[in-house]
Amino acid sequence: MPTNFDFLKKVDKNLFEIVAEAEKLYRDEYFEQSMVQTRRFGEHVCKKVLGKNRTTEETFDEMLATLNDCSFGNIEEKEFINDLYFLKKHGNSAVHSGSVKKDGMEALECLKRAFEVAISYCIYNRKANPKIMRLSYDTELLVTGEKNKKLSDRYKEAKEKAVKSSDFDEPKLKKSSATKSKSTKTPKKKTTKKQSSVMVCKSKKSFPIFWILVGITFVISLLIFLVLFVSIH
Repeated sequence: MPTNFDFLKKVDKNLFEIVAEAEKLYRDEYFEQSMVQTRRFGEHVCKKVLGKNRTTEETFDEMLATLNDCSFGNIEEKEFINDLYFLKKHGNSAVHSGSVKKDGMEALECLKRAFEVAISYCIYNRKANPKIMRLSYDTELLVTGEKNKKLSDRYKEAKEKAVKSSDFDEPKLKKSSATKSKSTKTPKKKTTKKQSSVMVCKSKKSFPIFWILVGITFVISLLIFLVLFVSIH
């Protein structure tokens, strides 16, 4: 089963098994036992970090005091030591507790602190790949034992759902578009508009053909008469 501490498995298998057990206890709702286990994890980390600098120190408190004396006082070291103190304090409280607490928030915080301790130990003490700094504690993985999906995976699922929903609505869209095209192709009946009397042009009156012929005959007769008159004189 995957855990939040899988990156630690290749670095230190013993530490991994200790803290993986703490997650298992939390998942089974043994919150106080989980806190005790994270304390045990912190104590083992402290021993490994001290290494040869550890002389007469036997208790967790003594080792933390020596570790604090050996530190250079930078932010990373302060946070690392503070997280170890947190694990020690809450682990001790869980051991000496008279009643079982049903609230797992305190145990969850211990696991998160142990997670930060593990990352710092891997990077600064064991020279592990700094990329593990990008990791964050996955509560869903803790509870379900399944890794939380990446943003890209959630995006793909949402996209697939959107495609499926669009495929479902596609026949309706096609039907509506076909109806629309059908309605556009149907020729509309042209309605003849009646023209207003003002817009109608009036035709001009024409002369009768009879009077035209009379005029032509008169002109010809006149010309003949003039020709005869000129020839006589």
